[in-house]
Amino acid sequence: MSFPETVYTTKELKEAKKLVDQGYKHNLTVQGEREFTNKVNEALELIKTAGYFEYLRTYIRRIQEIDGLTQLRETEVAIWANKFAVDNPIDAASLFIQKAFSMSEYLQGKLYYGGVAEKRSIAKRVEFLQALKEKSTEKDVKEECERLLDLWQNS
Repeated sequence: MSFPETVYTTKELKEAKKLVDQGYKHNLTVQGEREFTNKVNEALELIKTAGYFEYLRTYIRRIQEIDGLTQLRETEVAIWANKFAVDNPIDAASLFIQKAFSMSEYLQGKLYYGGVAEKRSIAKRVEFLQALKEKSTEKDVKEECERLLDLWQNS
């Protein structure tokens, strides 16, 4: 069984959830201008460093550059991101993990948007930043993780 092209109908949702539960991983692709794809690839390397790449591949098929608002496209199993969202690769990496978490809740049939769901997805983002801070050997990465963690704690 191949992963559904879209995850919109009840049937597609059930098929997608079944595959994910069985360990399905997407062949994650990045689409956009060179500068965008370079920044996303930097973020993906950070995600690998933190040990979250397989998690991301479980729930996201594509990261695509758009000229608009950055958002999870649940039915496409994709993240639409603008160039500003990926300007800081560490923040972008945490955003991608947050969106993957929201996609996981969508597949589980949970309410994946709104206040309470947003708190859960932010908690996943913070968890990722903590893991990256612990696992990275680069001083500048650790410092930026700490700065972002402080921002999230104070918001």
